[in-house]
Order: sequence, then C-alpha cells, then structure tokens
Amino acid sequence: DSQEHAAKVNVITFDMVAVDYIEAKRGEWTNAKHAYQWEQTLTTYVFPVIGHLPPAEVTTEHVLEILQPIWHTKAETARRVRNRIEIILNAAKARKLREGENVAAWRGHLELLLPAQKPRVRHMPALPYQKAPLLWQALKQSQAMAAAPLMFTLLTGVRSSEARFATWNEFDFQQRLWVVPAERMKARIEHRVPLSTAAMELLATIPKLPSGLLFEGQKEGQPL
Repeated sequence: DSQEHAAKVNVITFDMVAVDYIEAKRGEWTNAKHAYQWEQTLTTYVFPVIGHLPPAEVTTEHVLEILQPIWHTKAETARRVRNRIEIILNAAKARKLREGENVAAWRGHLELLLPAQKPRVRHMPALPYQKAPLLWQALKQSQAMAAAPLMFTLLTGVRSSEARFATWNEFDFQQRLWVVPAERMKARIEHRVPLSTAAMELLATIPKLPSGLLFEGQKEGQPL
C-alpha cells in the first residue's frame, strides 16, 4: 500500500502539465488576460474531466466528452478549448509523459468525429465617419452600461481594453492628462492621452466607485 501511495503522489497529471505550461509562457504572452483566459477555460471545461489523469491516459473519448456539450452552443470557446488541450498534450509528449498521436488534433482526427460548426458571426463593417455625430447622439441618450465606456473610447482613441481597465488614479485632472501605465499597453510602453473638454465633461458624469475602476461591470470590483 505504501508503494502504491508513493506512486500516486509522484504521478504528473494533465492539470499539473497545464499549470507548468501557462507559467512557462506567462512572461512571453504580452496580454496579461491571455493567461487568465487559459486558466479559466481549462478550469471550467477541461480539468473536471481530465485534470486528474496522467496525460498518457487521456483518450479521444475524453476530449469528445469535453467538447460535445459546447461544440455548437459555445462554438468559439469550444475551438479554443480543443486547441489548448492539443497544446498541453504536445507539451506532455515533449516531456515524455505520453506517446503516439495527439487525441485533440483536429486535422485527420477530430474533424472526422465532430460535426461542422455553424458559420462564424460576420463582423459588422466600420461606421462611416459621416455618421459619427448620429452615433454620438444615440450614445448620449442611451442607458446602456457600455455607452459611457464607448464614448470615452471614441474621445481618447484607445483600445477598448485600455478604457475598460482604466482606474481613477491614472488621471491628472490638473494637467488634463490620462497616463496609461506600460503594463496595460499592448506595446508595453506608457501611453499619455490628452483629455479634451468633451472627455473632461464625460469623466465628470462618471461616479467614483470603491474599486477605483471607471467602468465597473455587473460584478463588484470587476471591469466591464
């Protein structure tokens, strides 16, 4: 029994390989949310089914058990989950923790076992700039939670993620300046945004919350 217990303690499982992979890549990924998204999708969909298994014991049936419930209802998530399982199993193979073909591979394998997904949603074309005033008036009258963040984005020309994660301590209202720290910028360079009169007026209408976020989502302390 003691030998069997020792063997179990020393087993390297799928979730351990996944955590090691994410930690190894965390510094390489420029977007901090990328690691968070990996962790969330694996924890939600993958670990409950195969997290406890040694990588060598993961089968095609396990992968189908994970993917089939979300294949059509959450198509984009399902594609990402499949790709991430494939990557982790490749990492396990590189560590000599499994052999043979990758049971999460798409070409020549899962493409033969899963039905075609519905076509991806077509992205809407950009708004012609001549219609920007109409959009602005519609946003001013809107009660939607996203209206103010979108107006702020239009006035500052930043990426939506930079606006969503903005905090009050990044603003210098005396200098009419917003300084986005380097760690929140895709290019990892501090970004200084002059604030127009319209931007200052918009900021004056936004309530200050305990989280310090300009645009808090439905969950307290979490960005929109």
